[in-house]
Amino acid sequence: MKLSNDIVIHFAKELGFDLVGFSKAELLNDEIQNLKDWVEKKYHAKMDYMNKNFDKRFNVNNILPNARSVISLGLNYYYEDVHNEDKNFGKVSRYAWGKDYHLIMWEKLEILENQLKSIEPNFESKSYVDTGPVMDKVWAVKSGLGWQGKHSNVISKEIGSWFFIANIITNYDFDYNDIVKDYCGTCTACIDACPTEAIVQPYVVDANKCISYLTIENKEEIDNQFKGKFENWIFGCDICQDVCPWNKKFSLQSNIEEFKPINKELVLTEILEMDEFEFKKRFETSPIKRAKLKGLKRNAEFLLANE
Repeated sequence: MKLSNDIVIHFAKELGFDLVGFSKAELLNDEIQNLKDWVEKKYHAKMDYMNKNFDKRFNVNNILPNARSVISLGLNYYYEDVHNEDKNFGKVSRYAWGKDYHLIMWEKLEILENQLKSIEPNFESKSYVDTGPVMDKVWAVKSGLGWQGKHSNVISKEIGSWFFIANIITNYDFDYNDIVKDYCGTCTACIDACPTEAIVQPYVVDANKCISYLTIENKEEIDNQFKGKFENWIFGCDICQDVCPWNKKFSLQSNIEEFKPINKELVLTEILEMDEFEFKKRFETSPIKRAKLKGLKRNAEFLLANE
């Protein structure tokens, strides 16, 4: 049996993926220049990995020789719930409310790739979930999953921007999707709402000012210039997505049980008293473990000190 778009979509949807698209494996000339400009302006902050492997980001054939296509997949993680606004609680970004999405998506990708290889033994693939030298949002856009919004997240007309992206680079040819029109128009809701002015211009985020970066990737102390601007976010931030009109209108409840809210907010004083054993036990399968206990305590102290 020859592989087709319909076969891939069928298996992907059976595994719970909400969005599936296909794009030609081509050189990312404009996109790699935009990335280099972004890094040149130091907008990547201390994320040094963004300044590496430009050859692989530019040309996926440097990842998988004879790459012909990229299959892009979207997995909806939205659960309709709201945060406790009590200042004694630190708010957690919606993507981290449940189980670490990497664990879920890696398992689904392994199953999907094995299914496709069982149909076509010559099918070769290499998959990524934002942990390798792949421009995941670029490929999602090229595969027609949505357009890149002014907050830099990919927005789907069907489900908004609350979805994780995976990409499968393959040596197989498919029928390719058209690129979706940018429907942001004149809207600047995300730019206007950012309390730290991290969206320095449409489609460009300065990580040095981004609450998500400052509370997760950042390993240093949080600068006092952000005093009173965190709106009690202790891990990540959803402000730019919360205000997006597309999310307000088109967000759909996820079908993935593991994304149900477990760590929607954290008691700040409990974090300050937490030891390493308790931290590892509580957040063993949570994205929150990425900040490490030291980072989480730093965030809690910052929120309490700037109350």
